[in-house]
Amino acid sequence: MASEGPEYIPLLPGSPRRLSPQAGSRGGQGPKHGQQCLKMPGPGVPGLQGSSNRDPGQPCGGESTRSSSVINNYLDANEPVSLEARLSHMHFHDSQRKVDYVLAYHYRKRGAHLAQGFPGHSLAIVSNGETGKEPHAGGPGDIELGPLDALEEERKEQREEFEHNLMEAGLELEKDLENKSQGSIFVRIHAPWQVLAREAEFLKIKVPTKKMYEIKAGGSIAKKFSAALQKLSSPLQPRVPEHSNNKMKNLSYPFSREKMYLYNIQEKDTFFDNATRSRIVITIFISLSSIGINSLIANNIYEAAYPLHDGEYDSPEGDMNDRKLLYQEWARYGVFYKFQPIDLIRKYFGEKIGLYFAWLGLYTSFLIPSSVIGVIVFLYGCATIEEDIPSREMCDQQNAFTMCPLCDKSCDYWNLSSACGTARASHLFDNPATIFFSIFMALWATMFLENWKRLQMRLGYFWDLTGIEEEEEHSRPEYETKVREKMLKESNKSAVQKLETNMTECGNEDDEDKLTWKDRFPGYLMNFASILFMIALTFSIVFGVIVYRITTAAALSLNKATRSNVRVTVTATAVIINLVVILILDEIYGAVAKWLTKIEVPKTEQTFEERLILKAFLLKFVNAYSPIFYVAFFKGRFVGRPGSYVYVFDGYRMEECAPGGCLMELCIQLSIIMLGKQLIQNNIFEIGVPKLKKLFRKLKDETEAGETDSAHSKHPEQWDLDYSLEPYTGLTPEYMEMIIQFGFVTLFVASFPLAPVFALLNNVIEVRLDAKKFVTELRRPDAVRTKDIGIWFDILSGIGKFSVISNAFVIAITSDFIPRLVYQYSYSHNGTLHGFVNHTLSFFNVSQLKEGTQPENSQFDQEVQFCRFKDYREPPWAPNPYEFSKQYWFILSARLAFVIIFQNLVMFLSVLVDWMIPDIPTDISDQIKKEKSLLVDFFLKEEHEKLKLMDEPALRSPGGGDRSRSRAASSAPSGQSQLGSMMSSGSQHTNV
Repeated sequence: MASEGPEYIPLLPGSPRRLSPQAGSRGGQGPKHGQQCLKMPGPGVPGLQGSSNRDPGQPCGGESTRSSSVINNYLDANEPVSLEARLSHMHFHDSQRKVDYVLAYHYRKRGAHLAQGFPGHSLAIVSNGETGKEPHAGGPGDIELGPLDALEEERKEQREEFEHNLMEAGLELEKDLENKSQGSIFVRIHAPWQVLAREAEFLKIKVPTKKMYEIKAGGSIAKKFSAALQKLSSPLQPRVPEHSNNKMKNLSYPFSREKMYLYNIQEKDTFFDNATRSRIVITIFISLSSIGINSLIANNIYEAAYPLHDGEYDSPEGDMNDRKLLYQEWARYGVFYKFQPIDLIRKYFGEKIGLYFAWLGLYTSFLIPSSVIGVIVFLYGCATIEEDIPSREMCDQQNAFTMCPLCDKSCDYWNLSSACGTARASHLFDNPATIFFSIFMALWATMFLENWKRLQMRLGYFWDLTGIEEEEEHSRPEYETKVREKMLKESNKSAVQKLETNMTECGNEDDEDKLTWKDRFPGYLMNFASILFMIALTFSIVFGVIVYRITTAAALSLNKATRSNVRVTVTATAVIINLVVILILDEIYGAVAKWLTKIEVPKTEQTFEERLILKAFLLKFVNAYSPIFYVAFFKGRFVGRPGSYVYVFDGYRMEECAPGGCLMELCIQLSIIMLGKQLIQNNIFEIGVPKLKKLFRKLKDETEAGETDSAHSKHPEQWDLDYSLEPYTGLTPEYMEMIIQFGFVTLFVASFPLAPVFALLNNVIEVRLDAKKFVTELRRPDAVRTKDIGIWFDILSGIGKFSVISNAFVIAITSDFIPRLVYQYSYSHNGTLHGFVNHTLSFFNVSQLKEGTQPENSQFDQEVQFCRFKDYREPPWAPNPYEFSKQYWFILSARLAFVIIFQNLVMFLSVLVDWMIPDIPTDISDQIKKEKSLLVDFFLKEEHEKLKLMDEPALRSPGGGDRSRSRAASSAPSGQSQLGSMMSSGSQHTNV
């Protein structure tokens, strides 16, 4: 129980809006510990409905209850609660007060035993700040407590202090009795109307007014097109109420207790939806606790904190609730072809999760046109493969291109026609159509981002997010703890000086950051060093895989049986190793990024989240793309030439690209990593791991079933069902997975035109997978109100711009597009590509091979004097043999010129698209202006009606006219001030 005395509850942080001075003070003498002062009614009695309906009573000492200690009020243990009589599994046991939030903790007793005759089911009701009774010694239902260890006692005291603060703030609590030696206890929290109204006004939550208006389309053509489109897409629309009437909208206005007549309040219990009610409770948690609910959970004071789901999603009987509706129309794979009920998702989960699924839906729909174009480009490559002159020349066995050995000693000379298959396959992805596809994808990324900004603004209008102010950012508990530690470490000060300094710092708490850069410097240094180490580790692993490829290729070349399949074997195994390493490091880097962000000690949760996202993205970006960047831009560039090769180790040469170029290998690398990452992460990490955790938890619960109530296990409450679900850990993993995929789709699309197709197929499943996870497998997340997707948009924009540069270099350096173009228009005799292969091969005199590197036991058909290698070098008979030729410098200049032209052209087109597509849709900006005008008219009309109602009783009484005129005169300034405040709110509404 809570210890008595004014020092038990610290001064509550926050503003005077929370508590009156009397409520915050505990100086009065309350009832003594264990003294019975107020008998609480049993379950189902209307007296438990709320603090406004209860008689506050007087404590035994005659003092007001507000100045007394808060004591748990136990229901009579001999009065069992009938589960069948319950109206809902989401209410207190009086079946009237709704459970808005749940806290759960695990308790343990030492040496505890039940008294004789103790019944199996009992409850403890914690009143709204009222005194009550405790089980008195010797009575039936007593629990003899064994001595708790120090840790359990400390946790219990912190729980009681936290719960007392909640009750002082006006919340009502109900909790179970600790009637077993150990088990889980649920603290159920109800926010009465007074608390909801107070907090809604403080948070400026927009709520619908009585006024509704019609949303009109722009013109007659737009109306007809919209109607036709709606009719055609009707089979794809989910059957939810939010989609049935999207032509009418309520005027919204921030909630105010002084303007209750503006709102259509039919029932106070349902005026605020469940997501808003839970958000209000969370706000009270933040303002009342100097520790923070997350810190309480991290320190095992509580095990979980969550709002309740709206009932079961798969029950065959019972009323339809939002959760069941979401499951049937959204969270099943059978409805993959339907649009998402975004409005219902937002209503149930809040704006932050609603915006994520809206973004994911738009991204998936935008993948459809890019997939179609990508398939056309691929089919074009298939259709023109027989017309490709370079690949035909390579496959022609009459062209006796004798190539230099690929390794020392064990490798023999070989004929270029043996690489015919690789050359033909390269043409599928290395053809002129890929250039136009790269330009298209760069513009596609720009159009996607522009359309997302428009959709975000549209949703903001319909969800009443326009004009909302940023909510006050509270300091993180870890930050406050660090500040207190800093204050305690200050030395060379007397006690008086410390007190004066503390008072001064408290007065300037909101004006300056208490942790300076000097305090954060060790954290920043650790972050910088750790990130550099992680990036170096990634590069080291990539280099290790390169060494594996080189050594394995050399080893397989020694055996005649495996010599023919060396390149395929090495490439496939190396890519699989890269994939496994990427998946493992992804999990490690996520944990490391979180740890590094914690030691930075960011001040607010938003700052913490942004820094965490940036670190995790940087590490995962390097991890996912570094093997691909190596193949695209570095492999085969530092090989050397015959007679002067570059060696990694003694006898191991740097690996070369395939005869058809590195583009085919880049395509293989990209496709395997992309597909493997999506399939393994989706099937194992997102489906398999949660199922294993759920099975493990179920087995654990079955082992502890000896202490559970049999009747209770047959009829579990909603808080029990939700407690068994997985905790919600945020949207960062979901966004990160899609952002990395967005990089695969855009960064190297010139080498793999089918990437959008595989991304589309993955996302069709991903939408329903995430939906099912949120509806069926996760506890209900806290509703978070936000206007945009935050830092993720900046990351997307950065990837889109970087993709222009990467694709320009892929086309210019990795593919043969530029060398073919230069040959066709500068060196070809007839303007075709005939002779291109011979033009790209240089000569080498085999007599100049280093001693010991010549092929042993060469079985080549003819004696070799000159071998060929792919490069632009002077022949052995030239004045400067083996130096780079003029063609090399000409082609290098053309490559760089192409990069500059391509980049500037695409950037210009992207800016043009950005300029042509306005961020705010015209119809939405018109509707915002119309809503402002309607709000002014509605406000004036309601004020006029209010004044008429006030004047009527005055006119009936003697002398009423004078009084009515004076009242009207006195009311006019108030109405004008209200109108002025409303007008300023309207101007904010429009400027967004």
